[in-house]
Amino acid sequence: MLRHPLRPLGLTLAWLLGSCAWAADAPPAATPVYGPQLQGFEYPYTLQHFTFDSQGNSLQMGYMDVAAQGKANGHTVVLLHGKNFCAATWEATIKTLSESGYRVIAPDQIGFCTSSKPEHYQYSFQQLASNTHDLLDKLGVDQAILLGHSTGGMLATRYALMYPGDVERLALVNPIGLEDWKAMGVPWRSVDQWFAREVKLDAPSVRRYEQQTYYGGRWKPEYDRWVNMLVGLNQGPGHNVVAWNSALIYDMIFTQPVVHEFKNLQMPTLLLIGDADTTAIGSDIAPPEVKARVGHYSVLGKQVSQMIPHSTLVEFAGLGHAPQIEEPDRFHQALLAWLSKPQN
Repeated sequence: MLRHPLRPLGLTLAWLLGSCAWAADAPPAATPVYGPQLQGFEYPYTLQHFTFDSQGNSLQMGYMDVAAQGKANGHTVVLLHGKNFCAATWEATIKTLSESGYRVIAPDQIGFCTSSKPEHYQYSFQQLASNTHDLLDKLGVDQAILLGHSTGGMLATRYALMYPGDVERLALVNPIGLEDWKAMGVPWRSVDQWFAREVKLDAPSVRRYEQQTYYGGRWKPEYDRWVNMLVGLNQGPGHNVVAWNSALIYDMIFTQPVVHEFKNLQMPTLLLIGDADTTAIGSDIAPPEVKARVGHYSVLGKQVSQMIPHSTLVEFAGLGHAPQIEEPDRFHQALLAWLSKPQN
């Protein structure tokens, strides 16, 4: 059994979350190296931090709050990022929504990107939803449109179930959790096993995975920015605490399905599905007969759209896990068309 991954290496949280010493001590690498809260990576809009207490920790939640450009329409869209993504990956969507009159708030969840990576945290989608609700309360937002991608889709679903009166509309972009992997026979990994996997993260393996899963086998040079963001964070001085939080988050994703509760969503809901996506947590260690059954978004999108009472399904033929990055114009056209349509 692995011992706690932080202390055997003499790594303390104070050191991991230190100020700028990380830059001088960073080893040479093929990709840029960033601090434990992604220090050194440039965000497209002003980055702010919300400080709050949770589970005995004083935590910081990074976020961007972008005002509507031109004539404001009075609506706020909250963007919830995926597991291997950050708020910065919403850059094109923030610009499009802001130019269309929306206030846009894009937070980084605890354990991710520009936010705190606590040594000890009991991750749940309820906890992350509560953190996000507290942020919106601080920003004076009591009604919002939620747009969640990948793991952010699971979080957006949980948020909408917890705070239905605060959610005008819900939009889910290739959300994971459209099926219950553990119930379908995908093997469970311990947190220690997830940590052993995450601590080995490198650019070639991330690039191969993203090319196959996110972009349908295609690749554009601009995608390297997001590979460098993820790997640079993992390979920086916060290496072990970043990997440890990632392991805890994977355990949350695998053990806390939302698919059984889609039927309880009451607000207008949009499913934006790249139908070539094959994402399924744990499928890499699943038996062949189980692996063959999971991750079929061309089927899952249709199934889930039937579960959600007031749903609209938009499928992007041939696109993978991140249609908002792969074909942003096509994606934003569909999103804005739905947002402009009056809902009952």
